[in-house]
Amino acid sequence: MTRTKAAAWAGGASYLLVVGLLVGAAPRASGTVHGVGALLAVSLLAGVVRRMPLPALAMALFGSTVVVVGPPSSAHESRAASYQGQFLSYLAVDLVVGVIVATCARRASVVAVAVSFAVQLLVIGGFAHGDGLAVNGIVALLALAASCMAGLLSRERREHAVALRAQEVAEAVTAERLRIARELHDMVAHSIGIVAIQAGVGSRVIQTQPAEAREALRAIEATSRETLAGLRRTLVSLRQADRGATAPEQSPLSPSPGLADIEQLAAATAVAGVRVDVRRSGERRPVPADIDLSAYRIVQEALTNVVRHAGTGRCRVAIDYGDEELSVEVVDDGRGASGDGSDHGFGLIGMRERVGLLGGHLSIGPRPEGGFRVTARLPLPAPFGVPVEAR
Repeated sequence: MTRTKAAAWAGGASYLLVVGLLVGAAPRASGTVHGVGALLAVSLLAGVVRRMPLPALAMALFGSTVVVVGPPSSAHESRAASYQGQFLSYLAVDLVVGVIVATCARRASVVAVAVSFAVQLLVIGGFAHGDGLAVNGIVALLALAASCMAGLLSRERREHAVALRAQEVAEAVTAERLRIARELHDMVAHSIGIVAIQAGVGSRVIQTQPAEAREALRAIEATSRETLAGLRRTLVSLRQADRGATAPEQSPLSPSPGLADIEQLAAATAVAGVRVDVRRSGERRPVPADIDLSAYRIVQEALTNVVRHAGTGRCRVAIDYGDEELSVEVVDDGRGASGDGSDHGFGLIGMRERVGLLGGHLSIGPRPEGGFRVTARLPLPAPFGVPVEAR
């Protein structure tokens, strides 16, 4: 950091040295040469402009003013023409002002523009004569205005990019929070529902039917261990995401669940007292991971609601592998519920979010003949949805 600062100051000293050489060592050069030389020499102030914009503006104003008020140029060039060429040096000041407007606070920008305009106006008024006074004044004003506009456009573009990036980050954080909330709800709610039911069964029969109470306790233990393992996998995944991809050789503790695990889910639900009849139709084949996980979670949440709210001992899960969409349906013959799903907390909201993200359709509501139905249709991409004919 100190080395960079020293290099910036060295550039500023070099700029002042070059300006001094232009005025003192080349007095017979034309005013245009002096002005262009001072304009090119401002590149030496790049480090100072980036680190200390206002001192850089002071240096540029000093150097440009020295070029204008320095010794007159060669005798064959008129004094008016000499000053008109030397006024080009103030374009270097305008460049520095543009950088200040683009990067510094608005108050500093206003001060820089006001000081620069005042100095240029005083010098032009003191050293330009006749028609050159008006021409040089207008040119200086237009050049300063152009630099300010370029700086403002650069500032607005940068601020817009920062705001857009902040919005993208906020949306990504919100989407990730929703995803984690859905995963935790779908994973924990089902297991806790089973634990609650088994605990109730065990408390009722512990005195009269010890064997059944022991079975309930075993089911509670198995379900709790499975839920704890799932939570641990989620926390490990989140910690690895916080650290970044520092250990690519580390793989998840287990793959995400999918439709292949529906039978295992049905067995766990049967332990809770609801027998699940799983039916599959269509050509059973792999589907994209996000669709596979979402279909599983939808079935899991629907079965959780059956266990908690339906008051029935059986239900049916139908999985249809269509050519263009995957359809999952959970039907029970229990007491049903309101169509808006308000009795089911955040579960149905999570279902709608999952289906919406995949561009599918979700139907939830009571059946006319009694019971409740949850149907989700998830579109399949062409490579998965259209089977390839053998040749």
